[in-house]
Amino acid sequence: MVLLLLSYFDEKEDTMFCYVEYTCLAGEVQMDQVQLTPTIVVCGRSCYSARRFMLSVDRNIVHDNILSLVSTLCMMCFFSINPEKGTKVEKTRTSHLHVNPRVLTLIQELSYHEWRDV
Repeated sequence: MVLLLLSYFDEKEDTMFCYVEYTCLAGEVQMDQVQLTPTIVVCGRSCYSARRFMLSVDRNIVHDNILSLVSTLCMMCFFSINPEKGTKVEKTRTSHLHVNPRVLTLIQELSYHEWRDV
């Protein structure tokens, strides 16, 4: 599901995940390879088989021993996925929407799909 969402929003996997060796400690992570945005540092070759994760915000490890991908994703929900400033904000001349139009479109499409299957 995560990869599908990344694809829907035209994002690359490396904007959300950074892969390191499974034995890597927080102090050993090459922070210049980590995004400034909230990033999941995967300790292993795949986010699906890794047994340990770290969470980075602004190139700082804020949690270095998360034991599941689901827990890591839940922790990321505390960070803004609908920014008011930056490159992900749609530039319009009309009043500012509180929810990104792409997020609204995704919600509408999911709702339509749910009702269609009933």
